[in-house]
Amino acid sequence: MNLPTVRLYNTLTRRKEELRPLEDGVVRIYSCGPTVYRYAHVGNLRTFMFPDLLRRSLEYLGYHTEQVMNVTDVGHLTDDTFERGEDKMLVTARLENKSTEEIAAAYTDAFLDDIRKINIRPAARYPRATEYIPRMIELIGQLVAQGNAYVADGNVYFDISTFPSYGKLSRNTVDKLMAGHREAPDPRKRHPADFTLWKGAGEHRAQVWDSPWGPGFPGWHIECSAMSMSIFGDRFDIHTGGADNVFPHHESEIAQSESIAGHPVVSIWMHGGMLMLAGSRMAKSAGNFFRITELEDQGFDPLAFRYLALQAKYRTQLNFSTDGLAGADRALRQLRERVAEWSSEQGAVSEEWDGRFRASLADDLDLPAAMALVAELSRSNVAPADKAATLLAWDRVLGLDLERGGRPHELPVGAAELLAQRERARAAKDFATADALRDRLKAMGVSVADPRVSD
Repeated sequence: MNLPTVRLYNTLTRRKEELRPLEDGVVRIYSCGPTVYRYAHVGNLRTFMFPDLLRRSLEYLGYHTEQVMNVTDVGHLTDDTFERGEDKMLVTARLENKSTEEIAAAYTDAFLDDIRKINIRPAARYPRATEYIPRMIELIGQLVAQGNAYVADGNVYFDISTFPSYGKLSRNTVDKLMAGHREAPDPRKRHPADFTLWKGAGEHRAQVWDSPWGPGFPGWHIECSAMSMSIFGDRFDIHTGGADNVFPHHESEIAQSESIAGHPVVSIWMHGGMLMLAGSRMAKSAGNFFRITELEDQGFDPLAFRYLALQAKYRTQLNFSTDGLAGADRALRQLRERVAEWSSEQGAVSEEWDGRFRASLADDLDLPAAMALVAELSRSNVAPADKAATLLAWDRVLGLDLERGGRPHELPVGAAELLAQRERARAAKDFATADALRDRLKAMGVSVADPRVSD
């Protein structure tokens, strides 16, 4: 199969590498998905948009893709780095007076609704962690039998001394991990950095399974090893996740999976950059986040967020503001209007321009370069009908619904400018002005939601 060469940045090697699928023309991708204990915020959605752009780009270049995205519905602690705190699923179940199954179902449905709003195509499969508990127990048993793990008081820990390359993904070391960690390490561990594969159930634990080591529940990291290897086998092409997954999650996943398989399982590790708000990472734990539905309620087209995300390289940080979103909303609306005007006649895709677009995709998904081509083509002397045909072809990757036209999500006249003024007032901590501008916007029929300030 004569397919173009694609180079992708591998977090493991810190360089761009040629994609060489294990099966000719078929790229299998495992993506770390949502932990369904709360609504996803737009920072999460940027992370999930990255493998969508990866799939769309590869398919545009002629590859076939198979993507699996897991749903974490057990075993994710409030402090995963140091393996302490409560299970996030149980915390929410208690706060909302619902079962963990009800919580998982509700927030999974909300996640699927949210990704539809920004044109993230569904994965081929969404395996849930709770469906793979027997497989996790089987893999943990194998690690214990091999001497890679040990049992202590109903818990099972991975012994990192048996995997000398532990830290190769994150460039982390045990000294770095423990620096500044003042709490006493778990005395049951042989080494403070050994991580949990199975945790014995404590009192009042709702999600409990029987195991050879007693009742309990799996550690977070073993879940992805079990799901990815059950579905794709012991070798697959690409593993994606957010930059926050590199350590400890993916580092520990490598140790588990490679100890079980006896060889590298993943060919290329890829990670999306964080979304920042006022200089801080957008996160549920920090309380500084927007849901896509909140932005929609303010009058923004949800795909304006997608347009905004396309301006930055997938693996870099992206600063978010409603000012920037308002600009993206205007630009998207104008682009759709131009495409609608240029589409009055039948056109053809420009091979020259399309070749440049494909080259940007093949160079580690250089979507900012692709968006620069969109702007350049729009200003060019290419025949209008051909411009439209080319842009609509590119939209198979961009996912901006350019065929829609420009009107359905238009803000009232003057609203975008007021939103930008209010963003600047809030940044300057001039809350009186910000409140006054919010009232003016409300009078125009535009509701404004500020970032959450508490969990």
